Amino acid sequence: MDVTDLADAGVLVAGAGTAGRSAARYLLSVGARVTVADTRFGDETVDDELVDQGARALAMSTVLDDDAWADSYDLVVTSPGFAPTHPLVVHAAEAGLPVWGEVELAWRLDRAGVLGAPRTWLVVTGTNGKTTTTSMLTEIVERSGRSTAACGNIGLPVLDAMRQTPRVDVLCAELSSFQLHWAPSVQPDAGVVLNIAEDHLDWHGSFAAYADAKAIALHGDICVVGLDDPVAAGLAVNGRRIGFTLGRPERGDLGVVDGVLVDRAFTDVERPIVDADVIHPPGPSGVADALAASALALSIGVDPIVAGDALRGFRPAAHRGEVVVRVGDVDYIDDSKATNPHAADAAVRGHRRVVLIAGGLLKGAEVDDLIRDNRARLAGVVAIGRDRDVIVDAILRHAPEVPTVTVFTGDDGRVTVQPATTTPDLPADLLTPTLPVLDHPVVGAGGGVDPTAESVMRRAVTAAAHLAGGAADRPDAVLLAPAAASLDMFAGYGRRGDAFAAAARTLPGAAEPSGSH
Repeated sequence: MDVTDLADAGVLVAGAGTAGRSAARYLLSVGARVTVADTRFGDETVDDELVDQGARALAMSTVLDDDAWADSYDLVVTSPGFAPTHPLVVHAAEAGLPVWGEVELAWRLDRAGVLGAPRTWLVVTGTNGKTTTTSMLTEIVERSGRSTAACGNIGLPVLDAMRQTPRVDVLCAELSSFQLHWAPSVQPDAGVVLNIAEDHLDWHGSFAAYADAKAIALHGDICVVGLDDPVAAGLAVNGRRIGFTLGRPERGDLGVVDGVLVDRAFTDVERPIVDADVIHPPGPSGVADALAASALALSIGVDPIVAGDALRGFRPAAHRGEVVVRVGDVDYIDDSKATNPHAADAAVRGHRRVVLIAGGLLKGAEVDDLIRDNRARLAGVVAIGRDRDVIVDAILRHAPEVPTVTVFTGDDGRVTVQPATTTPDLPADLLTPTLPVLDHPVVGAGGGVDPTAESVMRRAVTAAAHLAGGAADRPDAVLLAPAAASLDMFAGYGRRGDAFAAAARTLPGAAEPSGSH
């Protein structure tokens, strides 16, 4: 398929989400004949915006019901959510149609010079830490004076970033395993795989396929890998391999020496970048992300002093290790973005001792390692959400001494706090089931107001505060790191984090943390 001549080409865009819309807008602008298919389109429902621009909008079922649909198209551009086993992409492949993701389309257009001279591509992927690393990287590159944009799975679709005015020269692209699977041609100037743990196996079919998709980020000239993660460290690379570690780096890597992030990849000496104790979010995962971002930035010639200055002032986006309030000497931390056990583990390891609020939709993920490996750090656990019992069961097996309670909505609609292990004395009014009381409605997964979600979170935060106050070894934080998706209770992890923050601010003695923004 020649991307320099898409005029009058028949293109089926599968999915009308952010990526699909971006691809459709570009294709329409160059004269392609575009059909957008989406499960959200009913037989009589069309997408007025895309139709007004010249696209045809069809229900996905309408396309699939036509056995000869592939004869009408030259190309399929698929949204990241479409797995390789989806009937549409299977049929397209059988019919010999190329199937590209929006990122693949963007890459081919960029390499062909269709939208000007090719850009510099810096690609970030991994099971956890992608967004923080990409945000750090974007801030570093911007501080260096280059025109840049965060794009891909964060910020703009890559195509939209490439079409911005003024021109963006450096693309800081966070790419998921889904996006990378559908962008096999991408060879970034520099790419990083932060870490790899079991996730999205239902989409990829196997852990090996998931890892292979992540490894596409290492198909370019500079290949950065997390050395402290055995899977990432073992990936094959196509170009120069650079590692990063929380320990002292070998020649060719980045690491930490005497509390200072240092570069030994682009110099013969241990060149300092920034003190580890100024990195946000604090803790091992934040430092690892900063090392990865520095490696990518230094690979395109950014001065380490500039990288250090940018990292010193960097603060993570909401719901990624954000301290929302402080009560006495205990921080209340919103890490709602920790939607799998690997991410929750990294969040817990950033603290000496915590009361953990966890639970939601585990999607089959196991939490045994999370509990077993962190039992000494857990001053208490509050389990919420549909799969709360999975968390409780893991605690009973691996850390039965950890005080644990569950918070849930019973069949009668009342919110209940129930001890699951030996716990400190909890106030009678906290253990008494109550009907939900909404001060600030929370939008639920169904789009309407969920009358219980906020009440469950408020009781969970109150219970966590009592566990923190009653601990013999007082924790430094109450941490929302659910290890699970949020859609059993909330419209997304952001809504869940907002509910946590709102509840924490109602606690007696709650104060804004020093240095908050």
